[in-house]
Amino acid sequence: MSFVGEWRFFGVAFRAMSITRNNHYVPQWYQERFFESGKNTLAYLDMTPPQEVLANGRKVEKNSRFQAPTSRAFRQLDLYSTFFGTSVNDEIERQLFGDIDTRGSVAVRAFTDTDVSEQHRHFETFFEYIDIQKVRTPKGLDWLRAQYPMLSQNELMMEMQGIRMMHCTVWTEGVREIVSAEDAGIKFLVSDHPVTIYNHAVPPVAKGCRYPFDPSIALKGSQTIFPLNRDFCLILTNLEYARDPEARALEKRTFARNYRQSMVRTDAFIRTRKLSDQEVAKINFILKARARRYIAAGREEWLYPEKLVAVPWADLRNTLRPPEDGHWLFGGEMFAGFDSGYVHYQDEFGRTEAQREFLSKPASVNPLRPRDDCGCGSGLPFRECCNPKPLALRPAWGLMSIRERNLMLFRGIVKILAFEEKEDWVQVRRDLTDEKISEVYRLFDGLWPLETDMLQLLPKPDGVARAVYTGSIHPSAIADHALGACLYFGELIIEHPFLHAGTMKKEFSPVENPGLYRQEFIKTIVFMMKVMPFVQAGLVNLVPDLCYFDRHLRLQMMEMATFRAAGMSTPKDARIEALMRADAQRSIMSLPRDVLRRHFSMASTQGESIGVEEALGSLTNLREADPLAVLHSHLEPGKKNGDVNLVRLAPNFEMSMYLAQATGAAIITDSAIRWRDVQYAILRKARSSDQGLPALAANIERDAFAFLTDISDIRELAADRLFAPYSALMAEGFRYLTKFTDPGFRRKPNLEASIATRFVRTHSAAQKLIRKRGMPSNEARIACLLPIGGVQDNTINRLLLTSSSEHHLSSVPMAYFIEPTVRPPCSRDDSRM
Repeated sequence: MSFVGEWRFFGVAFRAMSITRNNHYVPQWYQERFFESGKNTLAYLDMTPPQEVLANGRKVEKNSRFQAPTSRAFRQLDLYSTFFGTSVNDEIERQLFGDIDTRGSVAVRAFTDTDVSEQHRHFETFFEYIDIQKVRTPKGLDWLRAQYPMLSQNELMMEMQGIRMMHCTVWTEGVREIVSAEDAGIKFLVSDHPVTIYNHAVPPVAKGCRYPFDPSIALKGSQTIFPLNRDFCLILTNLEYARDPEARALEKRTFARNYRQSMVRTDAFIRTRKLSDQEVAKINFILKARARRYIAAGREEWLYPEKLVAVPWADLRNTLRPPEDGHWLFGGEMFAGFDSGYVHYQDEFGRTEAQREFLSKPASVNPLRPRDDCGCGSGLPFRECCNPKPLALRPAWGLMSIRERNLMLFRGIVKILAFEEKEDWVQVRRDLTDEKISEVYRLFDGLWPLETDMLQLLPKPDGVARAVYTGSIHPSAIADHALGACLYFGELIIEHPFLHAGTMKKEFSPVENPGLYRQEFIKTIVFMMKVMPFVQAGLVNLVPDLCYFDRHLRLQMMEMATFRAAGMSTPKDARIEALMRADAQRSIMSLPRDVLRRHFSMASTQGESIGVEEALGSLTNLREADPLAVLHSHLEPGKKNGDVNLVRLAPNFEMSMYLAQATGAAIITDSAIRWRDVQYAILRKARSSDQGLPALAANIERDAFAFLTDISDIRELAADRLFAPYSALMAEGFRYLTKFTDPGFRRKPNLEASIATRFVRTHSAAQKLIRKRGMPSNEARIACLLPIGGVQDNTINRLLLTSSSEHHLSSVPMAYFIEPTVRPPCSRDDSRM
């Protein structure tokens, strides 16, 4: 359907470009590849034909079969149109799909011919076309829409373009086969969702296959089917499943990461199999079973493969399995040498680092008993941890957990810095050398390879109460509110203070140039000493910056953050400014003694009476009394050197949302800057700011909270029965809020009132206990955002989708701002540590 406008300007007639609104989601050129010889139409089948109501009230189905030219089939009005007021725009149809279809038609043709050079030339375009074809259909767009709480048509088109090329790396690293129906009496059919995913463990009636969902291509047992024309069909199989058909079909393939560079052979396609009528019918059966509404074929009888296929869904995999004698074309290690002398390495799964066997854990020979330590490494008994959770919501058991790696890191720090041999922290700092700093950072790098799959290790949305803390990652601030917050919000996820040397240039690396990081290293170690008791107890998950391990995630996050922050002013944060001033003073105190003597001498000559040596002695005492100060400067006058001194608010808004949705967590912050970011997310989406649990929010905001500052006090109360209801109530409220977007959801006033009332009872008793015991604490109030529909940003959902996350939430149901009633001091006495 096209529309042409005409207008006159100074007597001259102008005609507007035709607007195409009837969009072909299966291109006409592709349909024509299924014509029988001498024909220019296909036989089409409508599997859910419209019904007509007769005069007597009886309903009858309209004709479900029809012959038609390609111009009349596989099209939908305004599928790709965008709307700006009353204006309709068809640029996506003309410019995006116009270009893709032009190039894609040539690429698809190349792979049904025999010219290997043409296939090499069009290899990337071929997979680019298949990728967009998977998403551009009504079913594909409905699947994309289901990944977000709410999308307008314009937003849907934007997100469709945002995930382009998402599947290409996983597809190209698998086993690629093109099977032939040239000798068969039945030919391949075409469906309204031509790029079809089959997994023998997920039949069409299973939850993972309910419309509009398909099994993920990252699952080992998932195979992608794409007919190239009536005679040829592409089948893509994950390498591990091709080698071992008994592999766990619902387990993710190794290194299932999208958007990364990978070396593959462009000429590696198995082309030896010629299928029988029965085998072609089985593939057609799968295509029809996974279609949305329409299928088509060169002959009408081919539209009913079910008449020839009577095997269970799982047994259809035998037809799709690539022949073993073709496996040698795929997998293996690759080395690529460059003129510079650099040699690039890649294993058969696309990993560029050698695997570190010490990070793997052997599988348990016998099933775990309820009292055994859980296999996920949490330190909890199996019955209290993973036993009630479905397999899909458990962290990986075959790898060292986040907690176990942090414990290994801290044990290494204690050994390298010889904590047990030193008199106190002052002595540790006196004996600190560049070699020790480098060794600790090297240990951290060893525990966290750059290709670590963090989504495997992170907790999932499993109903456990947890929160992502976003705020100052500084040893002088972390105990003000963050650590004490675990009493109220459950398990905390806090960003790791360690920098990853593997992401830096050598001249800035703490491994290669550790002297730059003396001040930062001391701050990091003190931070670890404060937080590790909570890690040991399972109250804190100390998680490295996820961007260390995914370059695409980092680039996308930075682009999104830059766009979000454009034109925004940064509110002042007195706590951050105080931390920066204190760190700056430490940097001055750490200057070489000769430099400080020269400055004091200059002050004396300008009329100020200063005892230089006395002042230097006082400065030495100040450094020793300050647990975060450097005692030995590495700086050399006259040489290029310096100090790295960071004050970090982490994670940023994008990564806080990402972590919260991936792990099923609330967001908590004591930073006014970060709280503004969360509030702006509500405004940007023009979502209702009405609270989903208004009574609970009012009760929380009315009363003050005591945030304990002593580590032993926090650990003591974490085990006290009076505090257990806090996290249970948060978890219950969290689950309730996530259901607001469910179809047919109805609010439950009695449940909302019950949660609010139980909170008041719990809070009164718990705060009274803290006051009675005289435990040191910082008093603060908590502002709540419990919005209907949650805190949500489309860019975060896109990041999760492109990161191969499969069990994340569509929004963050809860966010809290901890606002001190009395400003806590900017620096605390850590000398006891």
